[in-house]
Amino acid sequence: MQAPDLDRFSSRRSTVYGQRGVVATSQPLAAQAGISVLEDGGNAFDAAVATAAALNVVEPTSTGLGGDVFACYRTADGDVGAMRSCGPAPADATIENVREAVADDQDVAPENAEMPDTGPHTVTVPGTARGWEATVERLGTQDLGELLQPAIRYATDGYPVTEGIASAWDHGEELFEDDNARDAYLFDGASPDVGQEVTLPKLGRTLQRIADEGADVVYEGDVADAIASEVQSHGGFLTTEDLADFEPEFLDPVSTTYNGAEVYELPPNNQGLVALEALNVAAELGAGEHPLGSPDSTHYFAEAMKLAFHDGHHYITDPEFEDHPPLASKEWAAERAGAVGDTCNDGVSFGVPGANAEDADTVLLCVADDEGNVVSFINSRFAGFGSGLVAGDTGIALQNRGSSFSLDPDHPNSLEPGKRPFHTLIPAVAKLGEDDWAAFGVMGGYMQPQGHVQVVSNLVDHDLPLQAALDQARWRYREDGSLAVESSFDSHTAAKLARRDHDVALLPSDLFGGAQIARNQQGTLSAATEPRKDGNAQGY
Repeated sequence: MQAPDLDRFSSRRSTVYGQRGVVATSQPLAAQAGISVLEDGGNAFDAAVATAAALNVVEPTSTGLGGDVFACYRTADGDVGAMRSCGPAPADATIENVREAVADDQDVAPENAEMPDTGPHTVTVPGTARGWEATVERLGTQDLGELLQPAIRYATDGYPVTEGIASAWDHGEELFEDDNARDAYLFDGASPDVGQEVTLPKLGRTLQRIADEGADVVYEGDVADAIASEVQSHGGFLTTEDLADFEPEFLDPVSTTYNGAEVYELPPNNQGLVALEALNVAAELGAGEHPLGSPDSTHYFAEAMKLAFHDGHHYITDPEFEDHPPLASKEWAAERAGAVGDTCNDGVSFGVPGANAEDADTVLLCVADDEGNVVSFINSRFAGFGSGLVAGDTGIALQNRGSSFSLDPDHPNSLEPGKRPFHTLIPAVAKLGEDDWAAFGVMGGYMQPQGHVQVVSNLVDHDLPLQAALDQARWRYREDGSLAVESSFDSHTAAKLARRDHDVALLPSDLFGGAQIARNQQGTLSAATEPRKDGNAQGY
């Protein structure tokens, strides 16, 4: 195989190395919060929770207490595991009830109503607070209250807003309609400018309540009352009983091997099986044997991705409500690879689990420590500030993850009481070699499994350094059937893909995901961060 020209893939960033620990995420102040925990003797899981909490404050456009949290990890003892903390639809959220509630707003008959993108009916039970607490109690070494202190300081003392986050904040001006929401996240009715020093005192007070009283205050106390009251005041069905019944889960990840590496993802209701099926189909096609960034490589990976999306979006749902076929098996991949030829296959549809999640964004952080722990940790409200609802004076912006449900009873992701929605979030871990573990992920709606496949191939097929693996120009298969590439993508390759009948579209780089990675390679700690985001990787 031709060796890649690393100069093509270099950026102004370099892979970061550390002796005791590394943290990579999308906002520098949040990364610093995680590093400070490691410096104080905490482990990777403690640092992950502190970083995630800080991101709730310094990147509130993508994450918050009103959302969900997931983790995929490898512990110092050698255990590979996952944590899922995402809540279900309310007990009274039947298709019939929601259809009746939204029909007038949509100006249709109830039987023709569709799941809205925002509003009270898109709010599912938030998993964040109990997910943080469960992570620390099971895997960490420090007290949750101490780990929340950096976030509380940023919320009460203030911080300057970075460029990408300032741009993302603009949508709050249109989304937030209630006074309590606008008071919590807008400043004289406007989103903040780049570099503007802001405080989020309401959110800070709630974080302090959690620090003092534990996560139960969000699910059983007056904060829970405020969340349920907010949703019900807008016509939604969430109750304090729905909140109190929620508990996080620790579960076994799903995995496959790819060119000697073992890749671990979260099982359904997350879309991890999409990434694993795509890797298996790509391996069957020999996609990684072609030169990096070549027309053949891109074509076969994209076609593998298309098949995996078709299958995943048809079958993946809450496993307590419906089973799925063995999408991550080599046998399934061998059968599906037969559908791929030398040109674009127009006979395979993307499929959509519910509302449009194509360009939703969130936050990801990865941490590795010198004990041998590596963790990929994700918090999200789904789309930006979420549903548009902020719970009373708590500063908690509530997620719109329920918009991934369908009001079609025959749809795999049809709305049902107590059912968890299809989740795009997929933290991942990979064993790249002997005593060589990496925690990674690529955020951004349906970009996530596509980003996983590309980063894994860059590392495994082409042995790129961590930062170069994230810097490489990306492609993504779109819901409309087009194959999008970013501006740094080779124009000659794009032209050759068009001659293979791909509908090639040029899109801005901010639509190609937000990757982070942390690695422990036989005791050497390293990390890299997404050049398309505001963040950084830090080590000590």
